[in-house]
Amino acid sequence: MTDAPQVYDTAVIGGGPAGLTAAIALAETGAKTALLARRAPYADNRTTALLGASTDLLERLDVWRRCKDQAAALQTMRLVDDTGRLIRAPEVRFSSDEIGLDQFGFNIDNRSLMAALEQRAAELSGLTRFDDEAETIHPEHADVSIRTGRGESLAARLVIGADGRQSLSREAAGIAVKRRDLHQSALTFNIGHTHPHKNISTEFHTPHGPCVFVPLPGNRSSVVWVSAPKQAERLMALGDDELSDAAEKQSHSILGRVQVEPGRNVFPLAIESPRQFAKDRVALVGESAHVLPPIGAQGLNMGLRDAADIADIVGQAMSIGEDPGSPQVLARYQSARRTDVLSRTFTIDIANRSLLSDFLPIQSLRAAGLHLIGSIGPLRRLAMREGLAPSWRRVS
Repeated sequence: MTDAPQVYDTAVIGGGPAGLTAAIALAETGAKTALLARRAPYADNRTTALLGASTDLLERLDVWRRCKDQAAALQTMRLVDDTGRLIRAPEVRFSSDEIGLDQFGFNIDNRSLMAALEQRAAELSGLTRFDDEAETIHPEHADVSIRTGRGESLAARLVIGADGRQSLSREAAGIAVKRRDLHQSALTFNIGHTHPHKNISTEFHTPHGPCVFVPLPGNRSSVVWVSAPKQAERLMALGDDELSDAAEKQSHSILGRVQVEPGRNVFPLAIESPRQFAKDRVALVGESAHVLPPIGAQGLNMGLRDAADIADIVGQAMSIGEDPGSPQVLARYQSARRTDVLSRTFTIDIANRSLLSDFLPIQSLRAAGLHLIGSIGPLRRLAMREGLAPSWRRVS
């Protein structure tokens, strides 16, 4: 005879940055929270550009002080048309001081960010960690029953699905996903260089996608190079010296001599959108809720807004005695996230399509649009503010 499973207010499935942030934020509201995720060293050397609202959230959660020394400030963003086409856009430069900010945000390696999140999560008495994966998730009338890979059972009134693109939580809730393969791949790696980056992030627009050089501490930068899949695989197969030469050429030597650091990754790009963000006592955050190409640093920043919103909504609901997994609470989360996610997805998709298009009128429109943003101050400042976070979004 086994004991009845422990019932939590919320259970977070998945321990990536969005999942850990959601778990910490929920526990800090007073919700009795379970985190179901294996403790494992972060697998690669990728980095994340955290925009202003994201670092503000991490600061409120007492995470940012633990990792900020490993981050580089992003003070200027340059967009450079490197397509070689007849119709090209002028260079556009965004400076944070133009909108009264010291920086737009910070670029940090994911290992350091994850270590800080794990450290903070371990301190919270209201957060119970299960070092395991979910094997089954069954939404029921009053709660969601969960069985782990090791056979433990627990239940929660609300499940936060932070379990990525192949989300078991999303599948358990019966939420369908619309997916489109972009026929592009992203190669990621880090470099050392002889010239200082001066906290300037430079994005070169090529006919196959953007290649962005993002500052890291010291004379180092992270590179995200989007191209056709065969080109990405060819670059991935190069030796370090050959890839260093290719990166230096692609950067037009703005960073001086370039030396590739060990560790690189290549992954196919797609856009994925769920039909709903919440259903049947399951709410989705992070890549369970949206998958975007790495353009404009929107992916994880949206995932952190997911985490902030679900914690805010659950905290308010529980403060007045509401069931955190009720249809009314899930409807509030759906409403909070829908416009943000869909508008960002649309904007990034259009920007990517316009860059790849060989249709001259589209190229002309893209060039004209960037010219207007670059030359008209109020429009440029609006673009900068909206790029950081939606101006209409309610701040908790």
